[in-house]
Amino acid sequence: MAKMLKWNELWSDLRRRGIDPAVARARSFHDWVRRNDPVYAAVRRPGRAEAWAGGVGLFLIGLVVLALILFDWNMVRGPIGRWASAAYDRDIALQGDLDVHLFSWTPSAVVRGLKIGGPEWARDRDTADVDEIRASVRLRKLFAGQIEMPLLSFTRPQLVLITDKDGRNSWDLNPEKPDTGEGMKLPVIQQLVITDGSLVFDERRRGLKLEATVDAREGQGDDAGFVLDGEGEVNGSPLTLRVRGGPFINIRRDRPYDFEASVSGAGSSLTAKGAVTRPFDLGRFDATLSLQGRDLSDLYLLTGVALPNTPPYRLKGALKRNENIWTFSDFDGRVGASDLSGDVRVDAAKRLRVDAELTSRRLDIDDLAAVLGARTVTNAAGSNTEAPVAVGGKLLPDAPLQTERLRAMDGSLSYRAVAVKANDLDVRAVNLGAELKDGVLDLDPVSFNFNRGELNGTARINATRDIPYSVVDFRLAGYPLESIIPARDGTAPLTGRALGRARLEGPGASIHDFAAASKGSLSLVVPDGQMRSAFAELLGINASAGLLKLLRGDQSTAQIRCAVADFDVRGGAATAKTLVIDTDVVLAQGTGTIDLGAETLDLRVDGESKKPRLLRVWAPITVKGALTAPQVGVDVRALVGQGGVAGLLSAVVAPVTALFAFVDPGLAEDANCGRLIAGAR
Repeated sequence: MAKMLKWNELWSDLRRRGIDPAVARARSFHDWVRRNDPVYAAVRRPGRAEAWAGGVGLFLIGLVVLALILFDWNMVRGPIGRWASAAYDRDIALQGDLDVHLFSWTPSAVVRGLKIGGPEWARDRDTADVDEIRASVRLRKLFAGQIEMPLLSFTRPQLVLITDKDGRNSWDLNPEKPDTGEGMKLPVIQQLVITDGSLVFDERRRGLKLEATVDAREGQGDDAGFVLDGEGEVNGSPLTLRVRGGPFINIRRDRPYDFEASVSGAGSSLTAKGAVTRPFDLGRFDATLSLQGRDLSDLYLLTGVALPNTPPYRLKGALKRNENIWTFSDFDGRVGASDLSGDVRVDAAKRLRVDAELTSRRLDIDDLAAVLGARTVTNAAGSNTEAPVAVGGKLLPDAPLQTERLRAMDGSLSYRAVAVKANDLDVRAVNLGAELKDGVLDLDPVSFNFNRGELNGTARINATRDIPYSVVDFRLAGYPLESIIPARDGTAPLTGRALGRARLEGPGASIHDFAAASKGSLSLVVPDGQMRSAFAELLGINASAGLLKLLRGDQSTAQIRCAVADFDVRGGAATAKTLVIDTDVVLAQGTGTIDLGAETLDLRVDGESKKPRLLRVWAPITVKGALTAPQVGVDVRALVGQGGVAGLLSAVVAPVTALFAFVDPGLAEDANCGRLIAGAR
């Protein structure tokens, strides 16, 4: 009761202070209008003039309504077509009847014979040719600023979509307007019907052609829903595409619209199953994407995204589109014999940009070689069955870099291999980074960690020209010689740590072409180490000591005081400036060249014994032939005057040749090799 009294007091106070004064002011204004406004007076008590004016106005409105009801809308087909043709610089015409029904809560229109021609550069094919279009809208929603269509129906629509080599799209009615990459936004459609539709897509930059049928039916049966089914070719290989969605009759703005899509071509197969999160907004959807194929680089032909060469792959992850941003996240799978996981983000607004963060828990180093252009073969289980082979049978891969693809996008890459499967080079971990901007690719870092030692460096590839120009700088630190030259009879013929550097630059579309035209320097330093005494003696062709030690199986070692190989590179030819192997028993010095283009070498090593020997054969050791299979021998011409003992030691010094496979940076000076290292710089 007390609460009721309190509420009455509050209401009385509110009326006294606010409501009653406001009502009084409104009544006062109303009385003033009645006394002074001539329009109000004319409406309440119209005179003869006002009555005539009102009658004429109502008559005119009636005439307009009657005219709209009886109007032959075909009369405006010509004007509409001429206006549209001029506005969009292409032939646009309404060739059939045009019916419009305005006076309804769901105004509707029927357009027959709509033709939209191609732009000036594609006049030979019409962009669209539709026999009939039926559409209706809800008037009440329209007054509220929303478009809701109870029906949208197309009969025999024929679409021809062409993209030329310059990236122009024939369906773009406003080519001057920048492409933001956003998806199409449709009004709310309660019933979508497409009967006998066809679609032709011709993407001339990638050699992609597709002819598809398009149908949409409402209902509850198996044939209800949206279906796009097409076949064609991409870069000469077969292409198939299928997209299927449910019927539109049950769509609501707050319910996802399920769909399935699959595309197969260019050695690749992609399958997506997901939903448009906000129906009628095709710029937003979520899906699970599975993809597999023979080479990730082939996906460029289907997606327009440049990817590196790889062995066969199988990946699966979450695909999401949010307007112009596409993400492929939390994916996992295999590439060749290696696992691969990570996230990829594609920004399609204005200039295409791709950013990727990738990880391998266990990398097969042969799969990484495929990125450089080598070929690997994997079995059904995903294991490599052959060692990587460079394309064309060369040691250095000659697979060309696709410069036009690099110029079409920007991006970044981060890749880390936590562990590496057992390999001949004893690589234990890999860390790579890349940044692509305006056709210039910077690789930084390029890092390989070995069991002992590491290789680090950077590279820049300028792909703004047809033949890219590259600059590389790689450093090798602390790499064990015993990892280069395998042990024999349980004993490594060489031990020690190698330091190296390669500084090269030049033009070339492939690694092989780059090396064949490069200039710069290659150098290798072994500050100290151990060599099997037998091989040290044979560097000086000392038959009395070297052969006896070999025949007896002597495992004793000699100290390597220093070893330096320093090459000057010009036009792909590496000429030895310094080639020295200094042991405590022999000083060996060499000359010669390595042809990086022909992938051959021609080296000569002369050894001089530091100790008096009973028998000494004075003859240089030669290293000739292909880099993949060098031939080591003795210069027989120097043996003629020494009793004709040619061929005495034709193959016993083979381990020395492995030293020439590495490069040297000329790092910190060592007490044993300071002078030679300084000269190698």
